[in-house]
Amino acid sequence: MKVVFLGTPRLAQIVLEKLIASLYKPALVITAPNTKAGRGQKFQESPVKQTAKAHKIPVNSQLSGVDQNTDFVILVAYGQLIPKGILEIPKYGFVNVHPSLLPKYRGPSPIQSVILDGNKKTGISIIVLDEILDHGPILAKKEISIDSNDTHARLIEKLGKIGADLLIESLPKYLNGSLKPQKQNHQNATYTKKITKADGKIDLANPPNAKTLDRMIRAFYPWPSTWCKFTVKGSQFTVKLLPNKMLQPEGKRPMTIAEFKNGFPELAGQIQIILNGKR
Repeated sequence: MKVVFLGTPRLAQIVLEKLIASLYKPALVITAPNTKAGRGQKFQESPVKQTAKAHKIPVNSQLSGVDQNTDFVILVAYGQLIPKGILEIPKYGFVNVHPSLLPKYRGPSPIQSVILDGNKKTGISIIVLDEILDHGPILAKKEISIDSNDTHARLIEKLGKIGADLLIESLPKYLNGSLKPQKQNHQNATYTKKITKADGKIDLANPPNAKTLDRMIRAFYPWPSTWCKFTVKGSQFTVKLLPNKMLQPEGKRPMTIAEFKNGFPELAGQIQIILNGKR
């Protein structure tokens, strides 16, 4: 069977790595074009492209790679809606691995949003894609608990592995017709928004309470991070608040709260107010 894989970030890379070692190794990978990143603004390949190249799988950035010879497509965190005309090309359609318990948390930021909301559970849904965002019928779901120290990065690792295993377990039953897609209850649907750098900013005049701050730090790690700007001697600089009660001043290594207060004694009072949280 000709399998095509669509995806870009780390979550998709985890699923791709497991697919390569299964009966469903993709014949083609479609991922985002190289993007500029870092201080030097050098072009970087997506995590998915790096894995595909390491295993000598052809890589494309155009959906034209989905052709009449494609049996089915696996999509994970691709970041674009697929037009109906392309969805209808593969014999078995598009199968999507989504990191939430659909119909809850549709959209681009399900992992961050479930942490911000303080939920104790999340999970993976395997669906058959249609032309509406995260709307297609469900093939399988698996729930997991969210630990108090789980960050966005940690949940990506957990959900990626669970999602890959659930996908590989579900595909044979779906392809032979013994696993029938079940319609979502669309009345229960909730939606997430695209996360921006501004979402992680702390208003020094109105800081969040301690519970909200903890959720922000975990949800926005490693990007966009939870951060604030201080003014010292007329100059502004950014301080990131990291998990495990660590702080990272702009241009410096992560440090403990005590180290920060020693290095920036003039900010000790302000940072302590933020860390204590609004009452």
